[in-house]
Amino acid sequence: MKDIMGMMGKVKEMQTKMVEMQAEMENIEVVGSAGAGMVTVTLSGKGTMKALSIDPTLISPDDVEMMEDLIIAAHNDAKGKAEAAMAEKTQELTAGLPIPPGMKLPF
Repeated sequence: MKDIMGMMGKVKEMQTKMVEMQAEMENIEVVGSAGAGMVTVTLSGKGTMKALSIDPTLISPDDVEMMEDLIIAAHNDAKGKAEAAMAEKTQELTAGLPIPPGMKLPF
């Protein structure tokens, strides 16, 4: 019974830290780029797009498809960085807790 009460206390503590971490992730900004930096996308840690920058030399009505591809690539780069930051924060948060391998957090 003593172990269950201790575990419940740790779960409650983890919930509080998870709320704090999610608020912190909203303030983190990650930048993804494509085309040797000709297109950059800035996302919040939660994936909200904050900025998009396109080098003016890319703007050509004849090659819209390439620009669209670069925007998607830059967004995916930034999204990957945001997910990595979230995974790192989650790992720090759950260090020492008996969580089964492969369990994804936040839920």
